[in-house]
Amino acid sequence: MDSKRRPVLKLGIVDVGVETASLPNGVTVDLAIIRHPGAAAVVALDADGTITLLTQYRHAVGGWIREIPAGCRNGDETARECGERELREEAGLLARRWDHLGSIVTIPSFCNERIELFLARDLSPAPRELDHDEVIQVERVEFGDALAMVRRGEIIDAKTIVALHHAQSLLRDGGLALTNK
Repeated sequence: MDSKRRPVLKLGIVDVGVETASLPNGVTVDLAIIRHPGAAAVVALDADGTITLLTQYRHAVGGWIREIPAGCRNGDETARECGERELREEAGLLARRWDHLGSIVTIPSFCNERIELFLARDLSPAPRELDHDEVIQVERVEFGDALAMVRRGEIIDAKTIVALHHAQSLLRDGGLALTNK
């Protein structure tokens, strides 16, 4: 990437700048770009076939949405370490088994955020440690019911939708059928 960056705003994880970029077609443009530290999101699957869903207040979208535990990477933390921390802090869970489900880029037109997706199993309870700006309710939902919520438009969070479908594929390929009929 050939670019020159002019900072505009840095507040928490938001790092907005204007970058002058030379595109592959030879055109030079100024682009508003948000640089992001990366994140992790976790489908926490219990032995009984339920997953942990959060109902979290998100001011930017105007209210409450359902999503899986997730959050931004801190410092030099790996994506897995981030996922472990967020699962514990937001959902009050630890996991002994971790599978990487892949990654997504959220808004490639103006943000470089990459979210690594995980399936966590062999769960045990841990104390929750919410950040001061997190308003979160935790619920257990049958895996198949969560997929039905996606189909009904009750789950609209992109990382959650992708992670649930990736987890479903991994479980199906591994011979585990956890979706409702």
